[in-house]
Amino acid sequence: MSAATESTYTPATATGRITNFVDERVGGSGILREFGRKVFPDHWSFMFGEVALYTFVILLLSGTFLTFFFDPSMAESTYNGSYVPLKGVDMSVAMNSTLNISFDVRGGLFMRQVHHWSALLFTASIAVHMLRVFFTGAFRKPRELNWVVGGVLLILSLADGFTGYSLPDDLLSGNGLRIIQGVISSIPVIGTYISFFLFGGEFPGTAIIGRLYVLHILLVPAMILLMIAIHLFMVVVHKHTQYPGPGRNDRNVVGYPLGPVYAAKAGGFFFIIFGVIALMAAFFTINPIWNYGPYDPSPISAGTQPDWYIGWVDGALRLMPGWLLGIPLEWNIPLPWGVNTLSLNVLLPALVPAGIVFTVLFAYPWIERWVTKDDREHHVLDRPRNAPTRTAIGMAGFTFYCVLWAAASSDLIATHFHVSLNDVIYWLRALFFIGPIIAFTVTKRIALALQRKDREIALHGRETGRIVRLPHGEYQEVHAQLDDYKRYKLVGYESPEPSDGVPNGNGVVTKQERRRAIISRLFFEDRVAPATPAELEAAHAHAPVHEQIEEPERLKEVSH
Repeated sequence: MSAATESTYTPATATGRITNFVDERVGGSGILREFGRKVFPDHWSFMFGEVALYTFVILLLSGTFLTFFFDPSMAESTYNGSYVPLKGVDMSVAMNSTLNISFDVRGGLFMRQVHHWSALLFTASIAVHMLRVFFTGAFRKPRELNWVVGGVLLILSLADGFTGYSLPDDLLSGNGLRIIQGVISSIPVIGTYISFFLFGGEFPGTAIIGRLYVLHILLVPAMILLMIAIHLFMVVVHKHTQYPGPGRNDRNVVGYPLGPVYAAKAGGFFFIIFGVIALMAAFFTINPIWNYGPYDPSPISAGTQPDWYIGWVDGALRLMPGWLLGIPLEWNIPLPWGVNTLSLNVLLPALVPAGIVFTVLFAYPWIERWVTKDDREHHVLDRPRNAPTRTAIGMAGFTFYCVLWAAASSDLIATHFHVSLNDVIYWLRALFFIGPIIAFTVTKRIALALQRKDREIALHGRETGRIVRLPHGEYQEVHAQLDDYKRYKLVGYESPEPSDGVPNGNGVVTKQERRRAIISRLFFEDRVAPATPAELEAAHAHAPVHEQIEEPERLKEVSH
């Protein structure tokens, strides 16, 4: 038996010797070799996840800078900084230190705005990334849990954003905290106790800013980092999804390796994102707290809204009436220890819309899997038009959010367009119910129409506008036939048919199975079947009618 031989390789440079020393002790080269060979498809829509990752890195960098100068204290102080209009005004130490960051710390205002713009872009990129995943069906097996991780990341980004813009203790953020305190207090029986412990007494107390600060810089970012690590781990474990095309299936990935191609692209893209955010921070003011002044519970400013990702909850509160069909929505309920006020006009709009959105969001992969009875792994994405019901559901949810988001600016809509505020509220209340229905119907009809157009183009080619006269005197338009690559995109998809209820082992169709069959018909009753090979062969055999001509290179490619 031969003895094991040790490697005699000695790097020539100091950097190489250090790298070799570390590698021999941690085995990093094997990890990098395996990860560097991972193949990624090349498509622009995959960049939204990268934007979210890079903006979070920028948030950590800019936030670290701000922590050196911010004092999260609600102790009283008098401002004597460089901003003259607020000199001599009493305010909290948190507000005072934020103004000092803005006007007296070199680069402080720039870093504040980098941090705020990054926060907005972080949440927006997560939302758009999840929309892309939803509309293309990337949440299907084996990625259901990664979809849930993405949903948790979205909620954590909302929480971190809210705790962050509440820290300056200005009038705008104070009003936002007051709304949250009202929502918490509306929870039956325990709401007032939760509010008492959160604020350290009666609102606003003297402890809330310090507690939000701990949540903002420690607990929530740590959870976000954990979720990102889990998300990236699952991306590595699972094959990357890819758009349909020739040679692409559920058993392969067509693209480029991480190293060196995507490593170089990712590094450049990070600095592009950093540059864009820096330009926005330098030229576009955001959250000018010096215009609002310190928080005072007495004034309520008109025309103020929270950031867009929280605005939809504020919009729901604005749309909710105090009375419904002559029935008051606030009740005083006598209990053995006293009277408890049940404020449904606050509790319902604050919890129900958000509860519906996130419940459907988390459960949808399993809902679709149950409806389709499809337990296969899917690594090839759907074109949104080829899943019309799913696309319609997504647009209905997006419209639902947009109506609530617009309602958060109902007063600005009324003043800018010189219309009655009551009329604006009435119209938005109507759109709250009928808007998602209209969006669902219109989107599904458009998707089906696009499918029919794709089928026609696949069978007969693209209309060229050239009219020719046939030997027997008939005039026909010449069609340009597609190449095989483009034709595959138009016919290479599945179109599920509605399924009937499946009997169980006793030959009985259960109520649950009957419900599934009904939903299956709602999903797939309106369908456009892709052209079959026989139909394509028969259609392309009509050479006199559909002349085979060379398609110019300038023609627009079939988009995803």
